[in-house]
Amino acid sequence: MPAAYLIVEMNISDPDRYKEYMARAPEAVKAAGGEYLVRGGRHETLEGDWQPHRVAMLRFPSYEKAKAFYDGEMYTQARGFRNGTTEYFNMVLVEGVPAPI
Repeated sequence: MPAAYLIVEMNISDPDRYKEYMARAPEAVKAAGGEYLVRGGRHETLEGDWQPHRVAMLRFPSYEKAKAFYDGEMYTQARGFRNGTTEYFNMVLVEGVPAPI
């Protein structure tokens, strides 16, 4: 079963209140078997006109586990703390390629 990835781009408009979300989200990610691969950090656009302010990428064991994380109670509660703290918060879920044999 291939892993799944959540790719997020955001622009945080209220960093102080956003800290409440970040205090809760990692626990929900870990409880669902996920891990952060990218969480902010240096980035640059190499092609195209995509200009994200901040990027995050998370890996989950499967597409189904990533969906269960997103729809689960822990992350639903964490998302409530994010309301009103970002100019935008875009998230896409994508299934990875199968692991080589």
